[in-house]
Amino acid sequence: MKEEVTIKSAEEIVTMRKAGYIAALVLDTLKKELKPGMSTYEIDQIAEKTILDNGATPSFKGFGGFPAATCISVNEEIVHGIPSKGRIVREGDIVGIDVGAYYQGFHSDTAVTLAVGQISQDKQKLLDVTKKSLIEAIKLIKPGIHLGDIQETIQKIIETEGYGVIRDLTGHGVGRQLQEPPQIPNYGKKGTGLILKEGMTIAVEPMVSIGTWQVRVKSNGWTIVTADGSPSAHFEHTIAITKNGAQVLTKI
Repeated sequence: MKEEVTIKSAEEIVTMRKAGYIAALVLDTLKKELKPGMSTYEIDQIAEKTILDNGATPSFKGFGGFPAATCISVNEEIVHGIPSKGRIVREGDIVGIDVGAYYQGFHSDTAVTLAVGQISQDKQKLLDVTKKSLIEAIKLIKPGIHLGDIQETIQKIIETEGYGVIRDLTGHGVGRQLQEPPQIPNYGKKGTGLILKEGMTIAVEPMVSIGTWQVRVKSNGWTIVTADGSPSAHFEHTIAITKNGAQVLTKI
């Protein structure tokens, strides 16, 4: 039986906005704190403290058995990197930080990929294009459009640059559960898929590789990497569909 997409009330979206603010605050803090020589464990500890200090709890910790507050994915790691004291970020790395905050019954979910010091032009372009695909997709969001409109926009922006759209991972609904229907792939065709309605809340998250779209899972059973070892980027926002269009909930 197909699961129903939930509609949130205006009051519930206000609560989700608070959850989103807390998650966004984590990323804003880490943008300032991230530097060469830090361990991914240190990064995660800053994130968890920020969440707890703001009256929320980490959405990811314990989800499906995940052991940390954030997923921290370096270079060829796309998502679900497990923070570790032994994993040190270096000058020239790119670091994807994915975080969720659970506040008064609702989850938020957001991600950014950050440069550690000076990075190569290739990596910088990857970050710019991935972020652009998310921004342009958000501009389209309003009641009455198809999910395929969003998906096609993301795919075209990414593939025009010759990059790989990661196909085995998707965006999703978000709200009382961290992951709710619908799934939102980063490729598709305009005019197809679910029609968006006012009150839906979704997490849109382009995941992109400089090389192949194909992936493999590391031996820890969590971390997903590009099959060819090429760098990848990940940007994400939690968005509410309102009568006036998209309301980005995961921003300061």
